[in-house]
Formats: sequence, structure tokens, C-alpha cells
Amino acid sequence: MSKAKLIPPYGGKLVNLVVEGKEREELLARASKLPSIKITMRNLCDLELIATGGFSPLTTFMGKADYERVLKEMRLADGTLFPLPITLTADPKELPTVGEDIVLRNANNDVIALMTLEEVYHWDRATEAALAYGSTDPRHPMVSEMERWGKVCISGSLKVVNLPKYHDFVELRRTPSQVRAILEEMGHDNVVAFQTRNPLHRIHEELTKRAAAQVQGSLLIHPVVGMTKPGDVDHYTRVRIYKALVENYYDKNSTLLSLLPLAMRMAGPKEALLHAIIRRNHGANHFIVGRDHAGPGKDSTGKPFYGPYDAQEIMQTYEAEIGVKMIPFEELVYLPDEDRYVEQKDVPPGARTLNISGTQVRDDYLAKGKLLPAWFTRPETAEILREMYPPRHKQGFCIWFTGLSGSGKSATTQVLTSLLLERGRQITILDGDVVRTHLSKGLGFSKEDRDTNILRIGFVAGEIVRAGGVVICAAISPYRATRNEARKMVGENFITVYMDTPVEVCEQRDVKGLYAKARQAMQEGKPMGFTGVDDPYEPPIDPEITLKGYGATPEENAHIIVRYLEEKGYLNGI
Repeated sequence: MSKAKLIPPYGGKLVNLVVEGKEREELLARASKLPSIKITMRNLCDLELIATGGFSPLTTFMGKADYERVLKEMRLADGTLFPLPITLTADPKELPTVGEDIVLRNANNDVIALMTLEEVYHWDRATEAALAYGSTDPRHPMVSEMERWGKVCISGSLKVVNLPKYHDFVELRRTPSQVRAILEEMGHDNVVAFQTRNPLHRIHEELTKRAAAQVQGSLLIHPVVGMTKPGDVDHYTRVRIYKALVENYYDKNSTLLSLLPLAMRMAGPKEALLHAIIRRNHGANHFIVGRDHAGPGKDSTGKPFYGPYDAQEIMQTYEAEIGVKMIPFEELVYLPDEDRYVEQKDVPPGARTLNISGTQVRDDYLAKGKLLPAWFTRPETAEILREMYPPRHKQGFCIWFTGLSGSGKSATTQVLTSLLLERGRQITILDGDVVRTHLSKGLGFSKEDRDTNILRIGFVAGEIVRAGGVVICAAISPYRATRNEARKMVGENFITVYMDTPVEVCEQRDVKGLYAKARQAMQEGKPMGFTGVDDPYEPPIDPEITLKGYGATPEENAHIIVRYLEEKGYLNGI
């Protein structure tokens, strides 16, 4: 078979910023003498895709002109369609003078790249959230994450001396140029790419095979292994599944599995465009787009952030300009009497159909330790998922109490702890005051310090839950955005308990006299920043449990929580 003539990269040229040989050694020697900043995991993923051409035609993190036009028009300064901002934020106090070089380091302090600082410009969180993601709701993962970004954006020419080093699935981690080379050898001019951040089931297998047959070309299964939605199945589990399926059920001569180190924005329709551009740079000229593609779920009012077909509609609008044709992910259902999948519109009248939703996979099968049925998923997938996801009553979870000081959090926690210990669960308690003494000593009560304290609690809680433990967090945690960040750190098994107690009741219980001190200080013009007096408390909009901290005893409230845990499967019935 002769080599295929793949579609050219987006913008005509595949970017490559990786420096090798003598120049690399010279740059590494210089790096030790230059100022440096540590970049986040998102920045690291973005930098890798800039450096290897995944984000072609980008050659840098966006400067001000590109950034502002992308927000307003989805176009770079030169008019090229590009749907989302790719920026690097920093603390201006850490930066050298414009024109000088700065070193970009990862969390381990390894040198990744040298940047010649050419631009430093201010940005606005609310503006970017509204224009790029269509929402300022902190339930959107990117909106809440932006709260922790630096005050300024920086840009400048890059020389990358070290790409991120991975130790897992090394044979599947390929640059765009490497993917293109393999696809060329396969010999098909047409390539259809499949984006996924979830395990693959029979319905996905059927869809991808049909798509490859439709274009008479190769199939690129291209899962994201960078940053995805909090609570998603971890990439180690997912890639084991992808490998098993590709090795056993796909045509090896026309199917390529390769991993993509993308930090997703969960930006729905705009992200679909970005995904298509990335896949064009990897050699694909067709791209599968599903319902609610890259959607982050529901907002604080319970409504989806994006419409189910918004991504497909925007892809149809711009597919000619991007040069990647969309293949819609049509809804398939299983006909048990015929042992085949068909599109919903093609179901014969009166035919029996079977389907399992994502919620049912989680709640009716994995949470109960049941194997998924063979008609729904391959045995290899079912076994891997059962190995990695024990029944819910053996999983860790986090009870996150939030409410004003004196609302009843600690009293309810004390009772709940005894009830859970009685049921055989080992408990860790992260009380706000205790954490401040041991984990957050030295922090004050500014908004920044309060956020830092809550995020530390969230980080520790997440580690406990991932290890299968139960953690009860009792902290005021007054700000919605920070609570959402804590939820992201913990993941799926995060249960918010809102102690809905009026401030007047809390003041009556205030044995330490903190409310009185706060009100006195406010009258004297020296506000303390005390929640409920001179600093706001933002109640959760849709907590899993709401309790009254007055008119009900701590025992009654604790039993309400226990009943919830039993209903959701976190506790076995006695």
C-alpha cells in the first residue's frame, strides 16, 4: 500500500519548538542563571501542544492582540479561526523586565522551556469566563479554576528544552508528526478521529467502526490523558481499556491508538472546534462529534451549560474553514432479539431495545459490584472497571459541612462520627479550627488566606477519599467558587451538607463572643472580615443535603445524613 497524502496541518505548517543538541545544552546551562516561574499542569499540557504542533499555528502562549480577538471573534489577530484562549498567567512580582528571558519549570522544578518575555498584559476573569465559556457560574470547572490564576498574562518566543516526561504508556504517547507518519504508512487519504475521555463500550466501538467505513479510511482513537472533567475515570484505567479493545476488536491495519496530553476546557461547542483543529494537526480530516461534546454538565441552577447539539451545529458552520468534516455521533440502541446496534430512527416498529445510561453504569452496576452485560460492553472492559471501582459501600467519600460559625457543624459532626464508626467506617475529621492550627498555621483571614485554607482541606480530603477513606470536613467555607474547587479535588463522592442556620441564631450560641467582637470592630471602622457580619457567606445553590441548625437536634440531623448515605449505597444497611 502506498503512502497516504494526509491533509496539511492547520495553517499549513506543523510547529516544532523543541531544541536539541548543542543549542539545548547551552540553553540548559543558561537556565540556572535566569529567573524562573513554576507553571501549572494546564500550562504544561498547553506548552507541550504548542511545542509539538498540536495547537498549530500557535507558536507561543497568546499575546494580547490574539487573546482579545479570540475572546470576541474566535479568531487570531491575523484572522485565523481559533476558538479558545491559550494563555500563561503569572504573578507580576515574579517576572523580569520585558525583553529578558525567563525559565518555565514544572512542579518538580525541572527546566521545560525558556521564554523571551515580550508581553505582559492584564486580563479579567469575569470577561474571559463570559466570552470564552458563556458563563460566570463557578460550577463550570474553568470558571472556578480561573480564581487561582495569576494576575497577568505573559507571552513571548519559546525554546523548549524538555518535553514533559511520562513513565506510563510510553509507546502510545506520540507527537503530531509521529502520528501523521504512522497514518501515512497506513495508506488511507481519509482519517477519522475519535475524541474520548471516557471508557469505550460497544456503542462507541460500533460508532467508530461505522465512521471509518463511511470515510473509507483510517481510524484515529485519540483519548485525552491530560486534564479532563473532575470525577472522570482516571486515564490509567481508561487506557488499559482502550488497549484491550484495539488489540482484540479493531483492524490493526487501519486503526491507531494514540494519547493526547490535552488540558480540556470543558467549553462545549467551542471546544469541539479546538478538538477538530488539534486532530487536523495530527492528520485527520474527519472528526466525530457527539451530543453535548465536551460539556461540563449542569450549572448551579441544574440546567446544562450547553445545548445537546450546540457542538454539532458550530462544527457544521466552520468545518469547511477548519478543513475537517464532522461525523455526528448518532444515538444508537441495541436490539436484543437481533443482536445488533441501530440508530434510534431505524428501530423497527415494536422492536425491543436495550440501553444503559452513564448514570446507570455508575449507580446500578459499578456501585453495586455487578459486571456490565456483554451486550453493552466487552468482557475486558467490564472486568477492568470492576477491578478499579469497588462497590460504593467500599469506596471513600467526603462529607463537607458548610455554614456560618455556630450553625451546628461541629455538633452534628460529633454525632455523625459515632454513627459511622458504629457502621465500621474509619473516619478522618478535618475541622476548620484544627486545620488552621496544624496545617494552615500562619494564615490570616483575608479572602486569599481563607481560600488557601479551604483548598488545603480539599486536597487532603481528596487524598483520603482516593485511598478509600471517609473524611468529614467542617469549615465555614463561605465562598462558592472555593467550595467548587474543593469538590473538584475530591471528585465524585463529595457530599455537601449545608447547615442553614440564621445568623441571629448563630450569634445567640456564640460562647466565644466572636460575633460581638466583629460587630464592635465594624462600628469602630476596623472590620475583621468576619463571615456573616462584615464578610459575605455564599450559600450553596444545590447541596446534596440541607439541614436546619435550629429546631432539630444534632442527633436528628446526623441520622438524616446516615439515611442519605444508605440510600446512595455508601453504607450497607444493618
